[in-house]
Amino acid sequence: IAYLLTHPSSICAFLKMACQGLAKGETTNTLKAESESLKAKLEEERAKLHDVELHQVAEKIDALGQFVMKTRRTLKGHGNKVLCMDWCRDKRRIVSSSQDGKVIVWDAYTTNKEHAVTMPCTWVMACAYAPSGCAVACGGLDNKCSVYPLSLDKNENLAAKKKSVAMHTNYLSSCSFTNSDMQILTSSGDGTCALWDVESGQLLQSFHGHSADVLSLDLAPSETGNTFVSGGCDKKANVWDMRSGQNVQSFETHESDINNVKYYPSGDAFATGSDDATCRLYDLRADREVAIYSKDSIIFGASSVDFSLSGRLLFAGYNDYTINVWDVLKGTRVAILFGHENRVSTVRVSPDGTAFCSGSWDNTLRIWA
Repeated sequence: IAYLLTHPSSICAFLKMACQGLAKGETTNTLKAESESLKAKLEEERAKLHDVELHQVAEKIDALGQFVMKTRRTLKGHGNKVLCMDWCRDKRRIVSSSQDGKVIVWDAYTTNKEHAVTMPCTWVMACAYAPSGCAVACGGLDNKCSVYPLSLDKNENLAAKKKSVAMHTNYLSSCSFTNSDMQILTSSGDGTCALWDVESGQLLQSFHGHSADVLSLDLAPSETGNTFVSGGCDKKANVWDMRSGQNVQSFETHESDINNVKYYPSGDAFATGSDDATCRLYDLRADREVAIYSKDSIIFGASSVDFSLSGRLLFAGYNDYTINVWDVLKGTRVAILFGHENRVSTVRVSPDGTAFCSGSWDNTLRIWA
């Protein structure tokens, strides 16, 4: 737009191109109507494959017994809302980020703080541990994703080694390393996702398809996984091919913003948590929503979701300060976990599946097992 304003002659060319795109008798309204009818036909075809509900198939499976999960550790040290956290692959360390502008690396077992970085901005909405455990990435209202290498020297000034990798035109909402330390995937309030080279900071691929802020992304779990899923304020969950940049599948059944997306451990499905107070499961092979996790008594939005290692349980953090545990197959709630004193912003299961960590606006993180 800025280019067009400074080059008035280009406006004519641009308008000419726009007009040439319309065939005789076509208007934007007729095209809109056509796209709506095509959408309806697609939904019809999807409905034909909808022969049975997941909970009906799961009726023969034994119900889960009573299980007790308690807070085993509480991590205190942030001066404001905890917004994001991620586990290291060593199953012990955690990185968390907060509205206070701090990024802290913790030993979840001893609750010791191993590293702390103060970011140049508040609201550090995204953080991620590198697969090697030797670096963390973070960002937020600075519109950037910065990578900090970690060393064994706990007194080292990490800020001096900071590397700015990604640059968006709006806040960074989520970031994740791919299966190596060399590439990082980001999502942003500018409505895009992007893949970056960590070393050079070069943009490798951008992903356009959301019509509003992208709030979350998750990489397919397989080592060779070349797809990821994203969710955002346009109520859509999109599946992307990282190599081509193409949006390969799209799901639009939520009634409000999708706050979080998470792949099922097998990679054949994913779950979403939304402001419409539901979590949903989408099967990629069936190309449709297969389960809704909700109760009339749950009226607050779900901010974060994650699966147990087996995929049988879905942990979901809510804005009413609780964590609900759902039986993925039967669609029933099997536990409610109380403890946080403000909304739960993030829930992540540890890599070995023995515990999970939750972060909250009450400034703390809790380890549950």
